Amino acid sequence: MGSAPDFPRLPPSGISVIIVGCGFAGLTAAIECDRKGHSVILFDKAPELAPLGDIISFGQNSSRFFAKWPGVPEALDAIVHRSEVFHFHDWTGRFVTTQDFSEEHRRLGGRVNGHRGEIHQILLAHVRARGIEVNLGCKVVAYEEDETGAAVVLEDGRRFGADLVLAAEGVRSKGRELVLGVEDRPLPSGYAVFRTWFPADELRRNPTTRYLVEHGDSHNGWIGQDVHFLAAAIKGGSVMSWVCTHKDDAAIEESWQFPGRVEDVLKVLEGDWDPVVLELVKATPPDRLFDYKLVFRDPLPTFVSPRSRTVLIGDAAHPFLPTSIQGASQAMEDGVVMAACLDRAGKGNVREAVKVWENIRYDRVHRIQQTGITTREQWHKADWDAIWKNPESMHLQREDWILGFDAEEDAYARYDEIRESLPQEVPVA
Repeated sequence: MGSAPDFPRLPPSGISVIIVGCGFAGLTAAIECDRKGHSVILFDKAPELAPLGDIISFGQNSSRFFAKWPGVPEALDAIVHRSEVFHFHDWTGRFVTTQDFSEEHRRLGGRVNGHRGEIHQILLAHVRARGIEVNLGCKVVAYEEDETGAAVVLEDGRRFGADLVLAAEGVRSKGRELVLGVEDRPLPSGYAVFRTWFPADELRRNPTTRYLVEHGDSHNGWIGQDVHFLAAAIKGGSVMSWVCTHKDDAAIEESWQFPGRVEDVLKVLEGDWDPVVLELVKATPPDRLFDYKLVFRDPLPTFVSPRSRTVLIGDAAHPFLPTSIQGASQAMEDGVVMAACLDRAGKGNVREAVKVWENIRYDRVHRIQQTGITTREQWHKADWDAIWKNPESMHLQREDWILGFDAEEDAYARYDEIRESLPQEVPVA
């Protein structure tokens, strides 16, 4: 678990951390723990981490972290979405309003939008460059803990222990059983998303869709009754990504992502939908279309195990609806705050650090989760008479308490106050 010497980091803390899952929560936690001098090892069940997915957004509250990781901002700059405006239309194509983000960017800094897989590969490369051990093809089948530490057991029987285990492998994490004491299953949220990402060559040749890509990056949305369709041209208009969120009550069993079918999307868009949207769908390569069922979890009573040696982070703790535009950002905040709390507490007070971390994260996460529901309802239950009188009511709510927040600074500033407020019966050794 050695670290590369050429990155700025604090002196070794003596704290060892196992992270299960190499998504944005896990990778961020690994990088930040390494920055703080903690020893880190990563496990992921996937045999390889391929650059999969489509567009993803990181708000200013999380993009600020990228700037602290040498080489990452330069790598991201080559792939990010560069449009500063978002054009709203109704489902028929009538223009409603434009939301301009340029003032927000001047005031709060830039956000990072781009291909999920490409951004993930940049972070993974940075993790490896730091010398952090990454073990792929390692499925964790059990979590264990006592007052002195925690451990994971792999499918092949090997057991690894540390001072702290972070379960970051998503909504089906085995760590949830340890934290909750029971096995729970994700439930359908009542909605699903068709998603895709493909080269824009055909769109440029089509006179109906050409304007979306011929002038570089663009961002457009069409809002219908219980359906919304968002399209982003990226990389100078060379690539198109679109998502279509719609009602779906399909049961969720072993998987909730399936190959999508163009005909199913067109069925969702029956009626007077804008020909631009229909042409976008028809131009989508079948092998690039996916049907993603949005899962739901009731808010957990806690993110922390009984002995405070195992912690759920990211989607394992709090899955977000896409309309929050904060799922990845909150996963990153989890890792940043945990690394800072461990640094502040020291090796002899790991469980104290975990309790302070939960106190910092719990209310903020759940408040931001609610914004995803609010935005979805704002669009899907739209009162169009009211919207035409006040088109800006359609705008995304971009609130400073979310985007202007520095999670690392806040954790250091509030640590002592929160530690002193912890109940006396909470173990701190």
